[in-house]
Amino acid sequence: MLRTPSGGAGSGTAAADSGLMSIGAVLNALRDEFPEVTISKIRFLESEGLIEPRRTPSGYRKFSADDVERLGHVLRMQRDHYLPLKVIREHLDALERGEPVRLPSLGRQRDGGEGESVEPDAPAAVRVGRSELLAAAEIGEQELQEWESYGLIAPLAEGTYDSEAVTVAALVVELGRFGIEPRHLRAMKAAAERDAGLVDQVVAPLRRHRNPQTRAHAEARTKELAGLTVRLHAALVQTALGVRLP
Repeated sequence: MLRTPSGGAGSGTAAADSGLMSIGAVLNALRDEFPEVTISKIRFLESEGLIEPRRTPSGYRKFSADDVERLGHVLRMQRDHYLPLKVIREHLDALERGEPVRLPSLGRQRDGGEGESVEPDAPAAVRVGRSELLAAAEIGEQELQEWESYGLIAPLAEGTYDSEAVTVAALVVELGRFGIEPRHLRAMKAAAERDAGLVDQVVAPLRRHRNPQTRAHAEARTKELAGLTVRLHAALVQTALGVRLP
């Protein structure tokens, strides 16, 4: 936490308070690296004991530079390592005690057969096992089976899961905190499949082309259309609800 400068108690407190940030300022500070972070996400992490901002007499949260740094560390571990909050909390506590710690990492596999060389900076495909997915989402086997029965999550051919499955699991858990059950999300799944079908119709001719460069262009076009589709969906939901997300 910020240190209180030497001097009178009143001046020291005022000086310390002047270096604190509101939750909105924290959101703006994090947005470049974490564009999807929201105020509700920050409040949730506080409720889980990951951060402990100060409170003004009127109840407003005030964050120090150390709080913001810790919050960024938490978000980074969620994003890059898919760790459950319990593991993140234990990791941070160990760091504060000065203990040498090493983050557990999920299995990463690169495309290519055994013995095949891969460029060091080639993109790695994240693959997680079933037990790792259960740990990352902090759910049980029965819950995962239910989600799979609704088509919300599906394993790959080899029985593992990709990084998007981890993201979906985390979002299903967060929606569940508001009383939205997995069975309620089947309509979202169906809408997503319709959107994917529309994009596929556009890029399918490019994928079938004999020219390798044209087929590579199909991949880039798919990503571009997927991004536009997600943005449009978000805008339509906000319009229907009459709200605007930060």
